[in-house]
Amino acid sequence: MNLMLSFTATLVFCAALFISEARAEYVLNIQGAAVFTEKNDVRIPGNSGTKFSLSDDLNADTAYTGRIEAGYVHKDRDYFGIVISPLSVDSHGSVDRDISFNGTTFPADTDLSATFRFDSYRLTWRRKLVARETLDVWLGLTANIRDAAITVEGGGQKTEKDNTGFVPLINFLVDWRFARPWTGRIVGDALVGPQGRAEDVLFAVMYDLTAGTRVFAGYRILEGGADNDEVYTFSLFHYAVGGIEVRF
Repeated sequence: MNLMLSFTATLVFCAALFISEARAEYVLNIQGAAVFTEKNDVRIPGNSGTKFSLSDDLNADTAYTGRIEAGYVHKDRDYFGIVISPLSVDSHGSVDRDISFNGTTFPADTDLSATFRFDSYRLTWRRKLVARETLDVWLGLTANIRDAAITVEGGGQKTEKDNTGFVPLINFLVDWRFARPWTGRIVGDALVGPQGRAEDVLFAVMYDLTAGTRVFAGYRILEGGADNDEVYTFSLFHYAVGGIEVRF
């Protein structure tokens, strides 16, 4: 909650810096999604825990989540925006071997419940590099605040490993108006580093209801993780996405 309040205060401050600028177009994008887990491997600590899967060794539930994106386009050239993107996936089952997780050992065949939470709060700037009648290409940077936790409980024991940190990402957006009022969009954040990677990319088809309102449906891939002495975690999620975008 304190993280959310601090992030909101930062957004208000940033908005105040730019709100008086002329020729600003404001954008609100609201999404809903069903989330399916393909991979969710964990080992905590990364150098001594038991590696197991929250989706293969346990059964991962289908998750339902939302996403809010808000921002503005300055002089049809620079976009400044925010993203609030929560994710929480529950898993259940038992494992036929002892599991050492975050300093707690769960004996083999213990009924386990686990929750993987990955909430993301982002500030994005991007600039339009290509502006054609049917094609726009944008490239920029995202400052991502990751608020994550993995909780495992069973057999009267419970432990949680949380992790909050800052991750810089490359941001990109491509809009292809292939047949008005239809638009194809690819938008995302991604970065690969020595000890981990992150990719969050949406492929969507958008339909203009009015000059300032679009509905859309598409597929999002969220993939990434880290491998170090503190944590080992690599995940892959598939989203079925629907939403609406309003410009004013």
